[in-house]
Amino acid sequence: MTLSINDSAPDFSLPCDTGSNISLEGLKGKNIVLYFYPKDDTPGCTQEAKDFRDKHTEFENLNTVVLGVSKDSVKKHVKFRDKYELPFNLIADEDVKTISDYGVWVEKSMYGKKYMGIERATFLIDKNGKINKIWPKVKVTGHVDEVLDAVRNISC
Repeated sequence: MTLSINDSAPDFSLPCDTGSNISLEGLKGKNIVLYFYPKDDTPGCTQEAKDFRDKHTEFENLNTVVLGVSKDSVKKHVKFRDKYELPFNLIADEDVKTISDYGVWVEKSMYGKKYMGIERATFLIDKNGKINKIWPKVKVTGHVDEVLDAVRNISC
């Protein structure tokens, strides 16, 4: 599935680090930063999470919810969240349905071996549930500032 700007964001209802489920429908009226990352507690994923953590208050002040998504379990998410004091929810998509719906479950290659994994990507979803911006193949450095600038632009 390939998503584009102005498409309706695919809904989901998935477990998160609080032990409850989060759904896109339940967050209508807020902007949502939905970022997909490969794995808890790895260098790039940790830095990205810490960057979102450090700007969390700014996102909140712009009526924006940050959500991280990977296929890690809720238990792993809780450990990752607690270790880095992350103030936003981490969503567990162990069956990769939502990850696939957003088009970020892709074939990857490492040391000549091919495997399926998450392509680091971020979606900015407006308060009406429409995709406002997509960052595919995210490079972590400077990414959160780009996302924050985009949120400021739709919140004006």
